[in-house]
Amino acid sequence: MKTIVRLLLTAAIACGIPVCSQAQTYPARPIKMILPSPGGATTDTLARIIAAKLQEKWGQPVIVDNRGGAGGNIGAEEASKAAPDGYTLFFSYPAPLAVNKALFAKLAYDPDSFVPISLVAVVPLVLAVNPDVPISDVKQLIAFAKTHPNQLNYASQGYGTTGHLAGELFKSMAGIDIVHVPYKGSTPALTDLLGGQVQMMFIELSTVIGQIKSGKLRALAVGSENRNRFLPDVPAMAEVLPGYQASTWFGMVAPQGTPAAIVSQLSSAVSDTIREPDVAQRFADMSANAVGGTPAEMATFLHQERERWGKVIRISGAKAE
Repeated sequence: MKTIVRLLLTAAIACGIPVCSQAQTYPARPIKMILPSPGGATTDTLARIIAAKLQEKWGQPVIVDNRGGAGGNIGAEEASKAAPDGYTLFFSYPAPLAVNKALFAKLAYDPDSFVPISLVAVVPLVLAVNPDVPISDVKQLIAFAKTHPNQLNYASQGYGTTGHLAGELFKSMAGIDIVHVPYKGSTPALTDLLGGQVQMMFIELSTVIGQIKSGKLRALAVGSENRNRFLPDVPAMAEVLPGYQASTWFGMVAPQGTPAAIVSQLSSAVSDTIREPDVAQRFADMSANAVGGTPAEMATFLHQERERWGKVIRISGAKAE
């Protein structure tokens, strides 16, 4: 009997009684989900879909807190300093977690310190051009850029965004020189693209599919590995530049030190949520591919993304300004 008691005490100590108890009662109060972007962006839309479902599931408020600015660093810094108890989460696009460490000389947070929870969705980028540009496919674009270096320009949502790095990857793989024109977000960049002030942009398909369908923009290629079902006649960039791939993604992480039991619970809840039929349909309507998965799978994915975009940044010499 004494042996059994000792074993039970040892197990309790190994588990950490307060942590186990906390995980069993989680969540017991409102949860805050920090976003490194303003309201209305794809990050915001996806996060609010997830937040509403988690709130419904748990009966606790899940509050979306938009903290945009500084390439996502403002929101990331705040999330990194939060108590590691599962009540503050960080829902992010690539830059704060996989790009900024290579792009900025100094950060007030360590992207590697976050605890992965789950990759939520992937949205392919599309190379969209103003219809007044007399170029109908990627091969023509590359040929023109080679004979007219630095005469074409491409907009981005800002330094370090996926649109910026997708353009730099394109330049590197195609062996061309085109001019990067950074904006502060998708809206002003897209406004100038539609107005002809800039000629092209690598942008999330979900943001411009309406303009492409209406003829206000022309799609030359999608950045996903294969053609997209929403634009079946538009080739994948990899058909012209083998190995090219550029998509933006969205994932959830937690501050360093968040208990593994809570992380596992969150990961399962997120994966279950995005498999619900109504959520899957809303994601599909945004051209977003639902992913889900375990914390370990997200950790591997983040490592690969940091390696891939870090290489692009080193080759291009891109830096935050």
